[in-house]
Amino acid sequence: MKKLYLLILCVYSFPVFSQITLRDVVARKADSMQSQVVTWRRDFHEHPELGNHEVRTSGIIAKYLTSLGLEVKTGIATTGVVGILHGGKPGPVVALRSEMDALPVTERTPVPFASKAKTTYMGQPVGVMHACGHDSHMAMLMAVVEILSSMKSQLHGTVKFIFQPAEEGLPPGEVGGAEEMVKEGVLENPKVDVIFGQHIISYVPTGTIVYRPGGAMAGVNGFHIVVKGKSSHGAMPWQGVDPIVVSAQIINNLQTIVSRNINITENPAVVTIGAIRGGNRGNIIPDSVEMDGTLRSFTDADQKLLWDKLNQIVTSTAEMQGATAKVTLGNDYPVTFNDPALTAKMLPSLQQTAGVSNVSISPPTTGAEDFSFYEQKVPGLFFFLGGMPKGGDPKTTPANHSPDFYIEESGFALGVKAMCNLTLDYMAMNSK
Repeated sequence: MKKLYLLILCVYSFPVFSQITLRDVVARKADSMQSQVVTWRRDFHEHPELGNHEVRTSGIIAKYLTSLGLEVKTGIATTGVVGILHGGKPGPVVALRSEMDALPVTERTPVPFASKAKTTYMGQPVGVMHACGHDSHMAMLMAVVEILSSMKSQLHGTVKFIFQPAEEGLPPGEVGGAEEMVKEGVLENPKVDVIFGQHIISYVPTGTIVYRPGGAMAGVNGFHIVVKGKSSHGAMPWQGVDPIVVSAQIINNLQTIVSRNINITENPAVVTIGAIRGGNRGNIIPDSVEMDGTLRSFTDADQKLLWDKLNQIVTSTAEMQGATAKVTLGNDYPVTFNDPALTAKMLPSLQQTAGVSNVSISPPTTGAEDFSFYEQKVPGLFFFLGGMPKGGDPKTTPANHSPDFYIEESGFALGVKAMCNLTLDYMAMNSK
């Protein structure tokens, strides 16, 4: 009886022991690669490239994936790179994604590896900066590639590493990003079963992870407004129709869309004008003014309401002043929707990796992510990794997209471990 008991114990303990062993290997390798991840990150940070122009960046990544023996595909959606790692055992196909593009932002951080890159964007001279952590995401995912490649024979399935261009959006007339990656078949051959992604956040403490099931990030619609009036001398405004005054009234009136039409106790929403251009001298009333903005919402119904009200207010306000105005929609990202069943299933993996007390649920964020295009096709989980130095104040820490954006690098190992363990745990739960 004693021998039978020992046999049963061995049989039922083996899968658990095996997983613990792989988790331990991940932890050890991730810690040992921390300095390499920092080196990669700083190199990417010092040499940022805008969306669809990530030539140097994608070249470095493709060369590295090839050196590890992966099946590598390049030029997807302009500069995208995909590496495929076939495990030694049958199982699901897990996709892991990182963005590659930087932003048209002039960096102000005092770090020695700060970007000095310059370019022209939308006709304006600007700096280029990794002001949203994509440099960190790439570096961490490269470490994940190396770690999982080292245990290839033990993997129950296939891993598809997606290095994606142009997440931050593109100028009018250009296409790219996750939507284009999906159109070009990045989730096929082999067909992806599930996708995981992470995003580092400057105001979340280092060493912590936050997540949200369901609608985690807002759906977004960019929009462009052209207000046309009649030019005149600035000293004689009654001879013209001032599009600058009309634009000011439009901006003020747009503030009533959310404050008076959206039930903010159920879902948040945002209407923002972020750019306005018109005129070139103080004593000349111009013919026209152009404005760019963004709509953010968490449901299809609210998205339609925002658009309808925006169009109505813009055109009617202009008409009241003798001007005309036209609104056109630009880039459109769906809601980043974390599959609730998948999120619940994988939550223990995140908790075991970071510690239960270091994993928490977050409120919905009105930021947007084109990771949502992948989640429209396959179940996905997109979570947030802390990057704020210990003792920092979330209220004063420069946010993502700021020229002062700063990330504490000591948290990178946790991001590497989280992506590795999500992959291994999902494979263990779904291997045939």
